[in-house]
Amino acid sequence: MNLQLGSTGADVSRLIQRLKDLNLYSGPVGSVFDGGVEAAVKSFQTANGLKPDGTAGPHTWAALFPGAAAPATPLLDAPVAERCLALSGAFETSTGFPDCFCGLTGDFDGMGMSYGVIQWNIGQGTLQPLFSDMLSAHADVMASIFHDNLDALQNMLSSPLEAQLEWARSIQDPVRHAIFEPWKGLFQALARTQEFQDIQLAHAQVKQQCATALCQRFGVTTERAFALMFDICVQNGSISSDTEALIRTDFAAIPADADPMDAEVARLQSIANRRAEAAKPAFVEDVRARKLAIANGLGTVHGVPYDLEQQFGIRLQSIDV
Repeated sequence: MNLQLGSTGADVSRLIQRLKDLNLYSGPVGSVFDGGVEAAVKSFQTANGLKPDGTAGPHTWAALFPGAAAPATPLLDAPVAERCLALSGAFETSTGFPDCFCGLTGDFDGMGMSYGVIQWNIGQGTLQPLFSDMLSAHADVMASIFHDNLDALQNMLSSPLEAQLEWARSIQDPVRHAIFEPWKGLFQALARTQEFQDIQLAHAQVKQQCATALCQRFGVTTERAFALMFDICVQNGSISSDTEALIRTDFAAIPADADPMDAEVARLQSIANRRAEAAKPAFVEDVRARKLAIANGLGTVHGVPYDLEQQFGIRLQSIDV
């Protein structure tokens, strides 16, 4: 697995500590691969005759830690649906796996608060069921995290929607929409529990069913196709009949004798481009970059480079959908 801008986790902390020991990095030892860490990696690579791309891949890792195996993504053995959830979660939260489960944003979009790997929110009523399920199945875990703040959360859940939104806005900065402490830390602690991550996985199944239906509708059959359709269900909802007509026209132009995987990529590129063009004008290029990164298996989204196979184990390989 390559560690790069946006990566998170224990291996990133180990990398940062090594760079710090080499006097190449002077910041705190955290678990996020940010711009400062990237600059330190480039300095190390330049000094050691390596390509200064800022990515801690196998060769850079071997130079930093002689004799130690490069870290492997924990996602490789996960079901494809979980790998695709992690990818869309990384896009949604701008953090890598598993910290994407902790994504937390305020009322920048009028939804009160968005939370979790694919940013369920209060305004649309998609977040409240996750809290309710957690309280029902794991009341002890909720009590151990929220303590005397648990009553406020429970009261919010039993209130009308407008009161729920008002509560969410009361725990954040009204201008920057950053969640205040202790709520920020409490929600992050909750998202790090296996119990709440399992609930997120369960609630993501609706999007996974949507992705399966879209794959079958358009006749695409690879892991990369499922990832693209899942991301469309998360970010865009679905594909309209007007957009489908344009996609079908593109499909008809693909040579009948094309290599099957080349044809699959061409279909995915068409779906990516046409769905992006159907987005609101302000978001077309953002959607296009995100969707083409999946269709092509490589790309840069919000300044973060992605390699689907290396980072998420998502391949151009047929699956049953």
